[in-house]
Amino acid sequence: MTDSLTGIRTLVTGGASGMGAGIVRAFAAAGAAVVSCDVQVRPAVEIAEKATAEGPGRADFVECDVTRPDSVEAAFTRAAELLGGLDVLVHAAGIAPGAPAETIAVQDWDRVLEVNAKGTFLTNQAAFGHLRENGGRILNFASAAGVIGLPNKAHYAASKGAVLAWTRTVAQEWGGLGITVNAIAPAISTPMYATTRASLTPEQLAAHDAQIKSLMPIDGRLGDVDRDLVPLLSFLAGPGSRFITGQVFAVDGGMLMVR
Repeated sequence: MTDSLTGIRTLVTGGASGMGAGIVRAFAAAGAAVVSCDVQVRPAVEIAEKATAEGPGRADFVECDVTRPDSVEAAFTRAAELLGGLDVLVHAAGIAPGAPAETIAVQDWDRVLEVNAKGTFLTNQAAFGHLRENGGRILNFASAAGVIGLPNKAHYAASKGAVLAWTRTVAQEWGGLGITVNAIAPAISTPMYATTRASLTPEQLAAHDAQIKSLMPIDGRLGDVDRDLVPLLSFLAGPGSRFITGQVFAVDGGMLMVR
């Protein structure tokens, strides 16, 4: 459960799966009016329809490729029409492929930076156009990888480092207009994570679980979207967070704590 978000007009990118899908459902359940954006049409439509049926809020879907300026601009324009404006952007869309740093191909580097860093840049700029008059909230999904690095995911870590630097900078530039910009660094279980676990050998899985347990004093495993992530996002999307900007909120069981 989350606090009431009744009437808060929210656009969620990456709404077809994982954390984005969970946020679409939870925000609609808390009374928000949501537009879900993704390149995956069918699952996103199904999630939005189910969220609307369960209410009390509603969710619509607008197709959007966050790497294309024309697609982003059209999606945000349509979302604002459906919502009657915009109060909150939750930018959860992203990709996280892995490879040893020395083997990363140029095209793979470019693709990860395009989706994760350029996608943040484009969606935030589009949101700014709708928030500049009355203020609002931008919540960008970053990662602990952008702070401390992550072996076998150097391109992903670099892209999330860019997200953090962008977030802190525009928080300074846009704060005077009442626009807060914060970053989320989540360690949350998703279907993608389950697929990754299933691809590991028993030995690799045991080593992975031991590492996670050693890093997370709370539970020793990844968190749950509804229980652990949504309550924070609900607060950050609401009026109580108006004096908080440029911050990184680590929802990760203590993994990113200062040691």
